[in-house]
Amino acid sequence: MARERSAWRTWQRQPQKLKLRRLLFQVHRWTAISLGLYIGFISLSGSVLVYRNELYVAATPEPILSTGPGPILSDQELSAAAERTHPGYSIRRLHRPSNPEQAVVIWLARDDTLRKRLFDPRSGEDVGQATPLGMTLITGLMELHADFLSGSTGRTLNGVVAFGVLLILLTGLVIWWPGIKRWRRSLVVHRGIGWKRQVWDIHSMIGIWSYAFMLTFVVSGLYLCFAPAFHAVADWLQPVTDENAGTRLVDRVLYWLAFLHFGRINGIGIPCDGPGLCDQTTKAVWALFGLAPAIMIATGATMWWNRLRGRRKRAQDD
Repeated sequence: MARERSAWRTWQRQPQKLKLRRLLFQVHRWTAISLGLYIGFISLSGSVLVYRNELYVAATPEPILSTGPGPILSDQELSAAAERTHPGYSIRRLHRPSNPEQAVVIWLARDDTLRKRLFDPRSGEDVGQATPLGMTLITGLMELHADFLSGSTGRTLNGVVAFGVLLILLTGLVIWWPGIKRWRRSLVVHRGIGWKRQVWDIHSMIGIWSYAFMLTFVVSGLYLCFAPAFHAVADWLQPVTDENAGTRLVDRVLYWLAFLHFGRINGIGIPCDGPGLCDQTTKAVWALFGLAPAIMIATGATMWWNRLRGRRKRAQDD
């Protein structure tokens, strides 16, 4: 009992002396080094994808309209023109926009190759890609962020790696605690202490101020990767009955997780839907705090490199 009280007092006043803290520091450091590139990419891409709807609008070009004098071609005539332009391909799909003058979307397939092209509704001429490059890039970034372009297998891998990020967060909170007399100093960046110490201050300050956001991003990301497991735990915690069907607290929490990952706070009962000041402010906050993990990796890597260089220099001096 006396030893436990002593450890508690040390944790309150001088946590740096605890062996457990030093062990957790090593776990924190090497897990972060191992996952640094992953965390940096997920952080940066997530902040960009907060504005995916705006990016889609920006990437959508003006519709291509026919200027030819001839009559509107039938589906059969357009299909024949498309197959002449793309020999060896067969028509998989043909879609006419509501405006008959607008270019027609035709999908052409050959083996495992699929082309999505636009055709002039009068001349049957191929007038370009049906999916603009910008939209393809945005969609690709979304798929890379969610599942590494590998479908369900990639999403599972993403979730497994996210457990490592959760470990970094939990150990980081323990490491951050400087003691009851000094914790307020860890909330700001100090001046006149040298740039190496300022890097630590930045790492510490951003980590604690953005902690709730980063934890939300990770836990909600895990939910999106392993939704069936989360629902199984929810059913175990609060089994479904006739009385609570549709009103369970656990269902509401999982519902909130899905919305909070994307910054859609209207989904948790806060009226903030559609374009406007609230929507743009929320997106700006999510994008800003979404950068926190990347900054943490950059500052953490800088501290590790400085320590490594210091050790090498001391070894050379000896």
